[in-house]
Amino acid sequence: MSEVDTPLRVAVDNRVGYLTLDRPAKLNTLNLDLVRQLHSQLQAWEQDPDVVVIVLSGAGDRAFCAGGDIRALYDSYLRADGVHQQFFDEEYALDQYIHRYAKPILALMDGLVLGGGMGLAQGAAVRVVTERSRLGMPEVAIGYFPDVGASYFLSRLAGELGIYLAVTGQQVNPADALYTGLADVCIASEQLDELHRSLAVQAWSAEPVDDLRRLLDALAVQPPPGPLQRYRSVIDDCFALPDVLAMRAALLAVAQAEQAQWAEATAALIDTRSPLAMSVALELMRRGRSRDLAHCFAMELDLQRQWFADGDIMEGIRALLVDKDHTPQWRPASLQAVSSKQVSAFFANFGPQSK
Repeated sequence: MSEVDTPLRVAVDNRVGYLTLDRPAKLNTLNLDLVRQLHSQLQAWEQDPDVVVIVLSGAGDRAFCAGGDIRALYDSYLRADGVHQQFFDEEYALDQYIHRYAKPILALMDGLVLGGGMGLAQGAAVRVVTERSRLGMPEVAIGYFPDVGASYFLSRLAGELGIYLAVTGQQVNPADALYTGLADVCIASEQLDELHRSLAVQAWSAEPVDDLRRLLDALAVQPPPGPLQRYRSVIDDCFALPDVLAMRAALLAVAQAEQAQWAEATAALIDTRSPLAMSVALELMRRGRSRDLAHCFAMELDLQRQWFADGDIMEGIRALLVDKDHTPQWRPASLQAVSSKQVSAFFANFGPQSK
């Protein structure tokens, strides 16, 4: 059978339930069928005494999960068949369920972990990266906003790291995944087989999450510092400012030579993103800081339901994946043209921003 027919591999060995996203040719991106299969299997195992730990991974060595199948969502919206909305409703429900799952989930974030992949992994009890891992919420690049619980897990990162990642859509390497707290441990990809061998013979105690951590501690490596750690002071200074336009100006005003080069590159990256999506992402993150997990998901879902008609996602996908001209016509076209009234209107159902 093809990966379209069987998007999820399921196995149990030594009381470990293995869930492997099996769409390697599509970087293990999520569709509605895969979301439903994941949710159903997790529900079955939650009450199964023969499963004490779940290992969630992606097939192949390129991606854990590179997000949702956005081209399929684009096509669904044009067909007006409602599938794109079903996908988001059920994806968010799955991600929120993972955050409160009764048994420890080990997320093996080998390769790309983007968008919906972060939604699956960030609620896991133990999050593992390798030297091949690249994590991020790149939604603003396609005119969307960081979702799948990002208003909860990004907004709670130290300083302005979460704001930086949300507004720029930048990916992070394994060192910075550890530094930000988006991962718990790093192991070499060549040690993944050793990890599986250890899981196969582990004598599970009454605290299986502690067993997992001991296993991983024996394999852990510490990568050298990444760019976020090196440029943390610039990030905290610039991304604490009131709006994205001010952030961009502050980046271009950085004077120290090495920092200035990084800051200019960050400002150039901002110039490629949707002005509206970045501005809404900033508001979303700042609101999320004071909201609980359920409220964050509800806020994101309400925003998502408006976005295909009123945001930039359809234009972003058109430019990136359909026509592939890479020249999206954002609405508005500039940061200067984005008004606070336009941004706040998206959050009308959630009242004023918490201070």
